[in-house]
Amino acid sequence: MDSVLRSHRHGWWWKTLLGGFALWIATIAVTGATGNSNLIPTLILLGSFLVPFTVVLFTVERVTGTLAPIQLILAFFFGGIFGVLGASLLESDLHASTWIYFRVGFIEEFVKAVIFVLIGRSVAPKTARQGALLGACVGAGFAAFESAGYAFNAAVTTNGIDVASLLQTEALRSVLTPVGHVLWTALLAAAVFAAADPVTSRYRYTRAVLTAFIGVAILHGLWDSMGGIAALLAFIVTGNAIPALEYGFLRPGTGAEVASLSSAFYVIGLITVSVLGLIALRRTLRRHRPLEDSSFPR
Repeated sequence: MDSVLRSHRHGWWWKTLLGGFALWIATIAVTGATGNSNLIPTLILLGSFLVPFTVVLFTVERVTGTLAPIQLILAFFFGGIFGVLGASLLESDLHASTWIYFRVGFIEEFVKAVIFVLIGRSVAPKTARQGALLGACVGAGFAAFESAGYAFNAAVTTNGIDVASLLQTEALRSVLTPVGHVLWTALLAAAVFAAADPVTSRYRYTRAVLTAFIGVAILHGLWDSMGGIAALLAFIVTGNAIPALEYGFLRPGTGAEVASLSSAFYVIGLITVSVLGLIALRRTLRRHRPLEDSSFPR
């Protein structure tokens, strides 16, 4: 079995990442040199799909058991398309509120979970590792199509096409994709497969599954609301909480400090959320590793 697994690990994921990045840079250069707006869709698709599709290749090279590569690819596209459609329908009536980002987190994680459960029904036996791989592809698909939408909105302005804003949006979301939707869905999917019946492979929705769902939804909400949290912490640390809330202005001479601290807290917050998610995923996989090792011959 080990020799079979090693036979398809050719490192295509990082080769594709490097090659795709070179193509993205080339497309930027040609677009800037020619001013050809027909290349904007190419920029959007290439920049939005490169990292998520690389995640799919990464998982394909690590697939084991009855989980087939085609299932991972289908999870990517179905997870992306139906994910953003379902989330858009459920989020259409949301109104601005203190908890809106956490409501978005619960909605989007629920939609991805439903898609994952449907795609993963035929996988048997189910293991936490297989669940993490399949869930990562669902999350990657969601991230790709969502990023394409954000990139489009960043590009289209009342003054024409803003290429700089488009590229900035794509670059930021590409860097954060692996520790965003990909990580959250992989964590929840690992918990779902780990809880499945070891004999029949039927899903069992245990307390651990519910805890995992609530956990990833909270992580998602914290991630989305980190900008506001970071700004609030900066106001408090610099003594601007009361002036900002009651009078709508900052104390004289503290504007630069607030901006600097807000950026620092934002980065620290994202790192903290990512680390918590990675620790939880690692613990889930390690806890169920003995069962997986005994499921496949060596």
